[in-house]
Amino acid sequence: MTEVRIHLSSPDVGAAEEAALVRAIRGGWVAPLGPEVDAFEAELAELSDRAHCVALSSGTAALHLGLLVLDVQPGDLVLTSTMTFAATANAITYTGAEPVFIDSDESGNMNPDLLEEAFDELTSEGERIAAVVPVDLLGKAADHTRIDAIAAAHGVPVLSDAAESLGATHAGRPAPSYGVAAAVSFNGNKIMTTSGGGALLTDDKVFADRVRYLATQARRPVVHYEHTDIGYNYRLSNLLAALGRAQLARLEAMIARRRALRAHYRELFAGVPGVSLFGEPSEEDNCWLTSVLVDADAAGFSSEDVRLALLEANIEARPLWKPMHLQPVFAGARAFVNGTSQRLFETGLSLPSGSVLTDAEVARVDAALAPFVGGRRG
Repeated sequence: MTEVRIHLSSPDVGAAEEAALVRAIRGGWVAPLGPEVDAFEAELAELSDRAHCVALSSGTAALHLGLLVLDVQPGDLVLTSTMTFAATANAITYTGAEPVFIDSDESGNMNPDLLEEAFDELTSEGERIAAVVPVDLLGKAADHTRIDAIAAAHGVPVLSDAAESLGATHAGRPAPSYGVAAAVSFNGNKIMTTSGGGALLTDDKVFADRVRYLATQARRPVVHYEHTDIGYNYRLSNLLAALGRAQLARLEAMIARRRALRAHYRELFAGVPGVSLFGEPSEEDNCWLTSVLVDADAAGFSSEDVRLALLEANIEARPLWKPMHLQPVFAGARAFVNGTSQRLFETGLSLPSGSVLTDAEVARVDAALAPFVGGRRG
């Protein structure tokens, strides 16, 4: 009989989440919004060191509305990370703006030197750069100190895509505390989940109020249905917010488990020629996903060899994000690249990293990896 599949990052839910959902249902707020949403927003804002939070249906919705509130218009340019999930670039295209892709540094995050180069070249050509959207890759925050400074020098706002980095920090600050606003995601495979969902975080009340208004179909505050703007159905439900509150209460413990898995993989691959852990050091990382980089010439095997061996054992592993500038849908898009993201994509592999992984499942992963680590240590 085939063993149960081990996934990359399964939802970690249990009795606390069940109790939260029952509480919300018994409270009578099954329709959208309600007291659980209000409490979830307050708790998430406090965790992120932000003044305001708007709970939304997805991280993509948070990016889309954030860009609209920043007055990103058709024909504008938005500078963003090339190494990211498609949602980042998709949200930019929803506004009619054009994403311009910036390559990575060795962390996989936006390279500040290339960002500066892009600003210099595009502004000299008379282009309007409306926003910068850096992405925190796999739970490691970008160099927001430099990115924010570069954008500020050009008078351009930063909207941070912190979809993967809740619980991570940069320079001692929570990852979602950077930028004019930040978007976070609670998709089922993230560090915490509301099944689906996301949020926008900001210190600007006017910004938050505008996002909240657009997310509720831009309905004017009158007794009848009155609309003067195009709105969106982007709010998070009261039931899912209750789930999110239970997850927030457990977030520290879930991150600790992922950190322990990172340490385990670090030890497992220590001394194996040609293999390194991606994203190290990890002191400020939330360790959402642990990935390895494999130099096939030095290791004698490739990241694809590892993935296929895990697949044979019914264990999910996944290459790092394919850079956006290499995606067919964005063929011809402007990009400032140096080959780093392509190399990381071609050599990187994310391993099972979920906080719900049992010791027995970790042992199964280790057994599948044994041919690549046993006897290969230097």
